[in-house]
Formats: sequence, structure tokens, C-alpha cells
Amino acid sequence: MSSTANQTPGNAEAAAGTADGQHDLSRSQAGTAMEAPKEDGSPMASQFDNGATDSDYSGQPIQRHETETMIRHEDRRELVRIVTALSRRRSSVAVHPLPSTTLGAVDEYDAVYDPEHSNFDLSKWLRRFVEQLHEQGLTARRTGVAYRNLDVFGSGSALQLQQTVGSILMAPLRLGEFFSFGKKEPKHILHGFEGLLKEGELLVVLGRPGSGCSTLLKTLCGELEGLKLGEKSSLHYNGIPQKQMQREFKGETIYNQEVDKHFPHLTVGQTLEFAASVRTPSHRIQGMSRVEYCHYIAQVVMAAFGLSHTYNTKVGNDFVRGVSGGERKRVSIAEMVLAGSPFSAWDNSTRGLDSATAFKFVQSLRLASDLGSQANAVAIYQASQVIYDLFDKATVLYEGRQIYFGPANQARRFFEKQGWHCPARQTTGDFLTSVTNPQERQAREGMESKVPRTPEEFERCWRQSPECQALGAELDSHERVYLGEQQQESVAQFREQKNYRQAKHVRPGSPYIISIWMQVKLNTKRAYQRIWNDISATLTQTLSQLVMAFIIGSIFFGTPNATVGFYAKGSVLFMAVLLNALTAISEITSLYEQRPIVEKHASYAFYHPATEAAAGIVADIPIKFATATVFNVVLYFLSGLRAEPSQFFIYFMITYMSIFIMSAVFRTMAAATKTVSQAMALSGVLVLALVIYTGFAIRVPDMHPWFSWIRWLNPIFYAFEILVANEFHGQQFTCSSIVPPYSPPVGDSWICSVAGAVAGQYTVSGDAFIATNYEYYYSNVWRNYGILWAFLVGFMTLYFIDTELNSSTTSTAEALVFQRGHVPQYLQKGNQKAVLENGAGAKDDKKNAEGDVTDVKGLEPQTDIFTWGDVVYDIEIKGEPRRLLDHVSGWVRPGTLTALMGVSGAGKTTLLDALAQRTTMGVIMGDMFVNGKPLDPSFQRKTGYVQQQDLHLETATVRESLRFSAMLRQPKSVSKKEKYEFVEQVIKMLNMEDFANAVVGVPGEGLDVEQRKLLTIGVELAAKPKLLLFLDEPTSGLDSQSSWAICAFLRKLADSGQAILCTVHQPSAILFQAFDRLLFLAKGGKTVYFGDIGDNSRTLLDYFESNGARTCSDDENPAEYMLEVVNNGSNGKGQDWHTVWKGSDESQAAQAEIDRIHSEKQHTQEHAAIGHDEKRSREHSEFAMPFTTQIQVVTHRVFQQYWRMPSYIFAKWMLATFAGLFIGFSFFDANGTEAGTQNVIFSVFMVTTIFSTVVQQIQPLFLTQRSLYEVRERPSKAYSWKAFIVANILVEVPYQIVTGVLIYACFYYPVVGVQSSDRQGLVLLFVLQLFLFASTFAQMTVVVMPDAHTASSVVTVLTIMSIIFSGVLQTAQALPGFWMFMYRVSVFTYWIAGIVGTELHDRPISCSATETSIFNPPPGMSCGDYLAPLLQNAPGQVQNPGAMEQCRYCPVTNADQLLASSGIFWSQRWRNFGLVWVYIVFNICVTVLLYYTFRVKKGTSVFSGFRLPWSKKTKKGSS
Repeated sequence: MSSTANQTPGNAEAAAGTADGQHDLSRSQAGTAMEAPKEDGSPMASQFDNGATDSDYSGQPIQRHETETMIRHEDRRELVRIVTALSRRRSSVAVHPLPSTTLGAVDEYDAVYDPEHSNFDLSKWLRRFVEQLHEQGLTARRTGVAYRNLDVFGSGSALQLQQTVGSILMAPLRLGEFFSFGKKEPKHILHGFEGLLKEGELLVVLGRPGSGCSTLLKTLCGELEGLKLGEKSSLHYNGIPQKQMQREFKGETIYNQEVDKHFPHLTVGQTLEFAASVRTPSHRIQGMSRVEYCHYIAQVVMAAFGLSHTYNTKVGNDFVRGVSGGERKRVSIAEMVLAGSPFSAWDNSTRGLDSATAFKFVQSLRLASDLGSQANAVAIYQASQVIYDLFDKATVLYEGRQIYFGPANQARRFFEKQGWHCPARQTTGDFLTSVTNPQERQAREGMESKVPRTPEEFERCWRQSPECQALGAELDSHERVYLGEQQQESVAQFREQKNYRQAKHVRPGSPYIISIWMQVKLNTKRAYQRIWNDISATLTQTLSQLVMAFIIGSIFFGTPNATVGFYAKGSVLFMAVLLNALTAISEITSLYEQRPIVEKHASYAFYHPATEAAAGIVADIPIKFATATVFNVVLYFLSGLRAEPSQFFIYFMITYMSIFIMSAVFRTMAAATKTVSQAMALSGVLVLALVIYTGFAIRVPDMHPWFSWIRWLNPIFYAFEILVANEFHGQQFTCSSIVPPYSPPVGDSWICSVAGAVAGQYTVSGDAFIATNYEYYYSNVWRNYGILWAFLVGFMTLYFIDTELNSSTTSTAEALVFQRGHVPQYLQKGNQKAVLENGAGAKDDKKNAEGDVTDVKGLEPQTDIFTWGDVVYDIEIKGEPRRLLDHVSGWVRPGTLTALMGVSGAGKTTLLDALAQRTTMGVIMGDMFVNGKPLDPSFQRKTGYVQQQDLHLETATVRESLRFSAMLRQPKSVSKKEKYEFVEQVIKMLNMEDFANAVVGVPGEGLDVEQRKLLTIGVELAAKPKLLLFLDEPTSGLDSQSSWAICAFLRKLADSGQAILCTVHQPSAILFQAFDRLLFLAKGGKTVYFGDIGDNSRTLLDYFESNGARTCSDDENPAEYMLEVVNNGSNGKGQDWHTVWKGSDESQAAQAEIDRIHSEKQHTQEHAAIGHDEKRSREHSEFAMPFTTQIQVVTHRVFQQYWRMPSYIFAKWMLATFAGLFIGFSFFDANGTEAGTQNVIFSVFMVTTIFSTVVQQIQPLFLTQRSLYEVRERPSKAYSWKAFIVANILVEVPYQIVTGVLIYACFYYPVVGVQSSDRQGLVLLFVLQLFLFASTFAQMTVVVMPDAHTASSVVTVLTIMSIIFSGVLQTAQALPGFWMFMYRVSVFTYWIAGIVGTELHDRPISCSATETSIFNPPPGMSCGDYLAPLLQNAPGQVQNPGAMEQCRYCPVTNADQLLASSGIFWSQRWRNFGLVWVYIVFNICVTVLLYYTFRVKKGTSVFSGFRLPWSKKTKKGSS
């Protein structure tokens, strides 16, 4: 925190009013010299600038809050410890006295600075700390921001159309659309804003979602990626224009995103010390070293933010356990404070924090502003009054227009003067945002016709107001100073302060504080911390490498050092270099995981992204050395390669180096692309090219000229040549078979049957073999080594440049996505404005006036009453029993809205889950009844449960999502037409007509948070729940307006006769009034209150006040009052509230009421229970619709989803086409030689290498379907798991068939040409089979896995094993006996045998010159005579039988003879075809079995003792 030095504690003067006299003096001089707006950062000075009187400001912003109260007891202790250490240090450094003698004197006599003394005053000590910094020359950098005529435009149109497979295929028919893109108008987001935020001030930015708050904050910080400023916009920081600020002082204006982005495996201490170290100034207090300084500063900040206790805890994220969400938010805040920027913007940073933590966050900003003169702009939802009161200024936004900017404590009066009414108990923040919401705002009586309605009218009112004139005057005087006489001075001063803090060797114009070398050093240290904290991942990788080395080594174990082992030696070297190189692919995903964090740090000017990239490489050197050693040592010696030191070390050096080269290649891919799928697609194609053109699959002499140049660009080609030459050089290999095999051999009339042999010699030279076979030469070894270095340096440089250039954060405008042909009228005209003016304003207010209740139609009033008594829920945590619910009783009757509240962790959601029958573990006891009868299997289907997470299928539209729910969850007796009509009513009820045809999409491109929440509620309503509706926190994450809209809707539902039970987190006083009854839980699931709330919450408050709680004042929020009272634990008499409740009359009355409901309901039912048996059995069935209908509806939806994911479908098809053409033309027109035959086999083998890519493409899609099904659709009994599995298996079939046809056409014909139709047909069937196998294999491997990452590692291992043991890289005969079973188990054994046997049957072979054995016959004999005895038994042929010398003998005549040695026979082709079908059926059966065992039964069957390591704990009892 570089500058905690100069900020956190930074200029205390601000807070102290003015701390030192010297500063006072300079201020008075400034005041007399010219009427400057007192730019000392003292908010007191700046408040009185615009000619307002004292009485205008009711004092809130000026009256500062005491720092003391903001720091917790234990954090104070931590600070005391730091202070003590500092003061000891001071006495030890006293040998070199510091310039300030006065400080020493004060220290001795003043008890407030003594941490041991009871009078120790923290805020005074912090100010003293700041004064010390000043003496070191470290004055705080301060800046404000002023802007005028700020227009901001977004890229991308306001309207987007959903792409489908069809729309892409039809694109050529719509060329007009592509050429009209010049006419698109950019989206105008902010219109003519103006404002001024001075140093030391806090600004709150208020507005509904989509009103432009985030855009404003990004613009103020210069995060303009994807945004464009208008021509006339002016924006400067105390005179420094934005462009210069971005270039030269990048880290001085920073933006905190809504989402926390940190390295999950670093601890909080490491994260913050890193932030401190990259911003450490070169001059530090008391001559501290850099390391000491970072440590101190980080500790001070952690203590100030209440993080001291998490020093050694991981930060964590959604998948890695770490600190809590609120603490993680505070880590983000502390990191920004350490960045030491004088101006910061915070985007919805209190999201996910409860009100106490949110208050603490804003308090700490207040502290930083007071002590460090920082300026902060904060966008915040649902701000409580105490939070709002901490701000100096407020600005209100309404659909991209500024409708107020000025002192926070005058904002409310400004809108009240306009004629708006602020209801009692509504917070100022909520009131200001409610003014921008037509449904919620209320005009004062008599002002209805005078108040503004549209954003434009509001803006006009603001522009004409005296407040706006005052702001203009303030801006004028500010600009006179900073854009006039002081401009050069303030830039120079800012630059001078920066240069004073920069380390040596840093370019003066650079925005960074530390040098490149230091950046690399610190990043490397951090990389090691990340590796060490996640050491298990590295060990797993090393272990898997070790296992692979043992497997591959054992396959080639005992390879004889003779000519028969030549192919095996080539194979093992090929696999060694390949596996070393391809481990680097996994780095693509890890780079994408860390990219957002690096982008954030780059925007804070912590370091150059390229230095992080370099550090990643440096940190990898020893790690990769360890994995490479483990892999290569085992593989080298197990597979019997040359046991000589020089050969081994050359082998190791080359394989180790190729790891880094390929790492650089794949990292460059990751750095140069924008999405991980782009990078993976590119690398898939790249891997294919690297594998084919290494020189093993196709030897150099057989390469076709159109692709052979690829080998020159392939680093693995050079590495492979070195390894082969290194292994074979200078060795003589014993001949394994001679031609003719006469015994004894006659003179030199025989030859070894291998390339490079010399007639009459018993050994073959390794150099001659590789020269003839591969065209490799030992003389190239060191040349190739040099080329590898060039590759390494070249790709590293490319990687660093790409990382540096491609690390900017992006932002796009939010937009709804519609289907083609379904765009609503108001968007088609491209004239949104007209609609908004005539529509939103007038229409909505009118509707509001009518009372808006007629909307709830079509839901029949419910009649059943749901009761529960003494519900107890116990689970086991780490072997300890824990009670989550403790004898909870209650009821929900139709027509009432019951709130379920409680302190954090009281078990609200747990109770909801228990009542809705949705718990998955633990034991539930107690009674639950509907009308006094136990629950039947249809209970879950008849209740609606609105979950907290809004899970929907991204590709479906709103209407389709509702129809799907209605189709499957309303009973069979209701016709499809009626169901669809009811869906339309739900759409009207929820006011969703405008976006009913919009696609759900992802946030940003699709529905926003509020629309998603409405859809979640709609999906449950569409099911027409007969019993009741459960809602879990329907208002969380929404702004107060959306929350209000949803609660008002629930109120209407209850009034129409529905029974509703709803958990709420912290309702505002106004929301709380919407509820009829309340069930309040204390910690441990104990009931504290169950009963009516009453008018103005009187019934509830009377109960608590009469039982010893303090009185609740009239302007207090009853909900917050309750939480506070219950949090205290006990009443005035020392009884805890649970005991009070158990002994109260209210509790007895509630129990009596439950008994009364039971007896009354049972009585009425007995009369009604005659007949209707068959109807009743259907009523009580588990699912509403029969199985066939379920399959039909679910399959239709999955097919629809695929059709609307063209990116996935075309990625699949492009991969097939490209890979097919590439393989086809690499092995083009395989000739009739042995090598040509080998090429046909390899072309088929290469098709299997894209198998794992195809499988990994499928898996993520299955997972999105599964999470939606298991989290929402299965618990609500929409459809059976069998329908789910069937639909997901079926949907892949048509697309896999097309993929198969594409790859077949692209690779089969180029390689073998047109064969007879029966062969063509059979090969096509085999190829289709491979892709059907791939889809079922994908589902089998992913069905019980927690995520795609785990599944893909399983796929990789299984695929590599199947490919290795398929009999291509090592023939079955050469395999060690214990691996034979793997050869028989591998599906590729049969698939390759079937397809190759079909392609090559009866294909004649004539040897090429290198494959022919050439030798002289004995004198006087012709070649034919000499070889006649051999030809009677052997299948070979003599090419020149009449010749008397240079006999040319070819050992085979047709391909079947070659294939027979590999166990491939034409006669077995149909057997092989049948066996692959067996594998496909096996996959489907295993998929069903695994899903049933681990996901449906959850281990209650035979398998109960066996549990997947990642699966959740199984049920212990009935639920």
C-alpha cells in the first residue's frame, strides 16, 4: 500500500480539521491570494463553498464520525502491538536522529500516544503517523475529479437477436444485414452529466439497475474499454486531463468491480502484503527496509478493516474454501486502500454483505477519506439511513440522466420541493431511488399534475434548479484554479510526488512505482506462494506423469536391442516427446482463470502484465524440472533406451526444453485469444498438426509437398530428430530376420530385411537406418538444438507482448436478446425514446393509481391448510451431532402472507427446505400435515418453491420456460390449450409482457437480476401450486424498488387466496408491513415468536416490549429492531427469548389453534371423502404427467437448446471438417507400398486422436442440464430422472451423425479413393459408430462428476489408455503378457481393426526402393532360381526374377499379409462392428446405473457403503 504511508493514515489534517499550524497558514495564504475553493482536502472547507448558509446544511456530512468507534477491540489490540514495535524501533534508530525533535518531546510527555496507557487515542496516533510520513517528504497525493457535458456511448446495439443453427445456415440469404452495419447508432448511455468531487469527500451514486451507475464510475476512473466519450465532454483530475492521467498516473484512479477477484489459494496476508510491496515508495519512514515496511503497512490496514484474524486464511472462491463472503469483500477493499490511489470508485461493493458489515465498509471509506484525503465514489443498493448519513455528496441517476448532484443532506429536500412524498420510515437512499420508479413514487396531494414524470422532465427540473446553478458556480471556481493558473503547477507537483516515490531504474514517465526487475521478483515470489498453497494439484500432476511413465515404459519393456525393436524405439521416443509437450495444454485453462485478476492488478498499476507472465515461466522451471525428472527417468530406463550418460543427458535436455517451448506456444494461444473455447479449438487443430508432422506418423519421404512445410514450423519435429539420432547414432544393431532365411547363409547373397541394411552383414548401422527410413542425420543435432532455442525465445517474446497488449478489462452495454421474428413492437422501430415517454411514465403511474390489484387472475383460491408441529432437524458435522431446528411449530393458511425471519444462521432456509421436503441429509422428526392428514407423494408437486438462486435454461425464452413448467406440473386433466392460456395470465400478472419473448441468456446479455427473479416466481406460479408457495429470500441482491415490487405482488397473491411462506433477510419498514404473520427464529432454530404482526407492527412490538425489551421508537424499522433485540440474547430479566416464548400465552394459543385446525379439517373431509377413488389415485401420484409425455416435452426442450447453441454445434462440425481434411490431405492418395499401407492405418489412428476433444465439448452441456434438473426440477417433481437421461442421450445422436458424415467424407476419400459401395458403406457405419460411442462415453464419464474439469481428466486418462493399447503404437505380440487384457478391453482395438480391415482387404503391395531387400544371388544363379524355395512358403515376391545380380525382394504381396501380423482380418469386420455396439450399449447402461446409484438413491441401496469422494453426505434417515 504504497501509500498507506501517505494515505491510509494519509493526511490526517483532513480529519483533524487541520492538524498542524503550518498547514493552516498555507491555507490562509491561499485564501487571501485568490478566492480558491480551499483545495486542502478538508471537507469542512469545501462544504461552504457554494454560498450556502450554515443552516442549509443540517450538519451530517460536516460533523465527522469518531474514528475510535470504528475499530473492533481485537483489531485495536493488534494495532497497539504494531505501535509498540514502531516506538521501540524509533528508540533503536535514535542514533541517527530524525529531523523532528518536537515529536520526540511529545512522545515522552503525552499519554495519548502511548499504546500501553489507558488514555491511548488511536485516531491521534494515526495522525501522528501521518505527520511522520510528511517529515520523510511523503505527502499524500490528492486529487478530485470534475466533469462537464459528460456524454458516454456504449458499443453494441440495444437489441440483440438470438443465433440458431438455422439462422447461421441461412446467413448467406441475408447479406443485406452484414453490409448495413455502418448505420448502427452507438448506444447513448450517459447524457450530459456534470459534477465535482473534491479530495476527502465521499459521494454516493444512486439509481436503479441499468440507470448508468456502473458506467459513470468506470468513466470517472478511465476504464473506457467498450465505451466512448462524447466530443464535448470534459473530465479532469485537479487539472490533469484523463488521457494523461491514464498514461502517466494509471494507478491513481481505480475502480473496484462488483465481483471479488483474487487468487483463491493465496492467504489474506500474502494477498495484501503483495499489494503493499508493489506500491512501496522508495523513501520509507524510519529507514525501514522494503520488507519491513510492507509487513507493517499491511498489518495496519488489516487491523483497520478487521482482518487481522484472517492473516493465514486462504482468500478462497466459489470452489476453494477460504474466508467468508463479507471478509472477501473486505480483502478487496483493503487491497484498494493499499494501492493508495487518491481517487477510488466502488461498484455495488456492499452486495452480499449484511447491513452491519456494509456499514463497517462505508465507515472505513469515511476513515480513509478523513485521514488520507482520498476521494471516493460509491454506488450502493438498499443503503440504510446510518450508511447514507456518512456521505458528503449524492448524485441520483434516472435512465442515463443526472437528476441531482449535490450535498447528501439536501437531496431529500430537493425532491420534496419538486412535489414528491417520502413515506414515514423510508430511508433517504430508498426515497431518492424510488423517485425514479413510476410504480413506487408518490406525489404529494395537489402536486400530481405538477411533478416531472419522464427522465427528460426530471433532468429539466434539475437543470433549472438553484442547486444546479450552485454546482455550476462551484465548477467554475474550481476550473479557474485548476485549468487556469495552477494547471501546470498541479501536474508538476503530482509528477514530482510520483517520481519521489519511484524506485531506481524506473522510467520517470512510467505509472509504476517499482522497476521491471522488482515486479518480476515479487510476481515470482507470489507464484511460488500459490503453488505451495495448492501443492496437492502439483503433486497430483507429478503422480499422474509417474503413472503414465510406468505404463508406457512397461509396454516397451524388454525391447531387444536388435532390428526388430526399431519401430518400438521410434514409438517410445515419439510418445516421450509428445507427452512432455502436450502436458502444457492444461496451462490454457489456468491462464484464463487468472486473467481477470491480472487485468485488475494492471488497472491498479501494480505491475506490467508481462512481468506476471515472465514470473509464471520462471516459477515453473523447478516445478517442471521435478515432473520431467520423474517422467523421463522412469520412461528412459524402463523402456530400455541407451544406458549411456551422454545419450541420457541429451535426451533429458531436449525433452525438458520441449516442455517449455510448447508451454510458450500454448500460453501464446491463451494470451492472444479472448475466450477459452477459442483457445482450445485452436490448440486442438494445432495438436493434430504437431502430431502428424513430427516425422513419425508420416515419415519425411512420404510427406506431401502441400503440407510438408509444416514440419519446419514444428518444434517437436526438431526435438524428435535429435532424440532419434541420439538413440541410433554410432550403434550397430543385430539383424533379427534375413532374406532369404537359408541356413547357413551363402556368402553375401542375403541381406537383413530392414531399411539401411548392407548385403552380407549381420548387423545394421543405426545411422544408416535413420538416414534411409526417416531422412534424419546426427550432424543435425546441434543445429536443431539452436533452432529450438530460437523457438523458445521467439514464442516467449510473443507471449509477453500478447499478455501486455491483451490484458485490458472489457465492458459491454447490457441488452435484451430476442428470437428472430419475435422482437416486440417498441424495439422494432428503433424508437425506444418515444415509447418510454408515452409509455413508461404515463402508463405506469395510471396503473398505480388504479390500485393494480385486478392483475391476479386464473389462480383458484386454495382451501387446504398446511401445519407442522415440533419439527426437529439433526445432522452430523465432522462426527459431531448438531441440531439445526428445535421443535418449531406453525401453520400457513390460504390468504395470508407469512414471513420467516431470523438472525444470520438461525436456520430460515433450513426450515423452508425441511417443510418443502427438500433436505438431502440428516434426520427430521416431527409432524407435517395437510388438513390434519400426513403428506402424500404428490406434496412436492403441489407446492411451489422459489429458490434463492435464479437457475434457468439460458437458451429458452421467458414464455417457453413458463410453458415447460405448466406442461409438466399441471395435471393431465388440464388440456394443453388451458395450460398455455394460464401461462399468458401469469405473464400479465407479473408484468412480463415486454420481455416475454426475450431469451433468458446470461447477465449482461439477457434478463437482468429483477427480471430473472420474476421469472423464477413465474415458473412456480405456472405450475398452479394447489397447496402453498414457498419463497427463499425473493428480495436478495435486488435494489429496494425491485424488492418492493415483488413484495407488493406477493401481497396481491395472498389477497387472492394463496398461502405463502417467505424468508426475508432484512426488510425495510415498508416491506415489513406487507406481511400478515411472522415466524421468528433465533440461533439454533429455536422459535422466538409466531403470530400476527399487526397494524404498524403493533401486535409484534407489544409482545416484545411487554416481555422486557426496550421500546421501539416510531421512526425505527421494526424488522431491524427485532433482529437487534433477539441478537442481544435475553430480555431485561436475563431470560433468553426462546424460553420467554415457550412460557408465553401466545405460544399456548398457537398450539391450541393447530389442534383446532386438525379436528375441524378432518371433520369436513370425512363428508367429502365418498367416491372419487380413481381421481384421487392420480391426484396423489408422484408426477403430474405420464412418462411418455415427460420424455416428449423434455426431449423437445433439449433439442431446442442445442438448436440455439450454434457456437457449440459449429465448433463440433468445424472440428470434424477441418480435422478430416487435414488428415485426408496429409495421408492423401496412400500408395501401394508398405509405407503407404502404414499411412492408411495411421490416418484411421489419427481420427481417434480428436476423440477426447469431441467428448470434452459435450460434457459442459450435460452439466448445465444436470444442475438445472437437480437443483430445481427434480425437487419440484416436474419429471423423472429417467426422462432426463433419455433426452440427454438422444439429443446428441443427430448432431453426432452429421459430424461423422463430415469427417468420413473429408478423410476417407482423399486417403483411399472410391472403393466398392459395400466397403464405403461399412466404413461410414464405423465412423458414425465412433461418434455415437463418443457421445455415450461423454455422458458415462461426466454423469456423476462434480465438474467438467474432473471429468475431462478422467476422459484424458481413459482415452490415452485406449489409444496406447489399440495395437497401433505397439503390436499385440510385442506387448508384455500382463498388458494383453488392456489390448482386448480397448474399444479402439476393434474399431481400428474393423475399419482398416475393410479399407485394405486385397490391396496389392509393391515395395518402394527403401523397402526392397537388395542382394546378389550366388554366382551362376538367377534371382528367381535362388529364391524359389523361399517363395513356396513365404508370401513375398521377386521383382526381377530373371536378373543375375542385385535381386530385388519384397517381403509382402498384399495388405492382408501385413495386417495379419497385427491380428486384423477381413473376415472379422462384422464381428468388430458388433463389438463396438456392445461398448455403446454398455456406456448407456453404466450411465443409467451410475446416475441411479450416486444421484438418485444417494447410497441407500447395496452401494450404501461406497461413496464418491466428492459426493455429498448421504441421507442418514427419513426426511
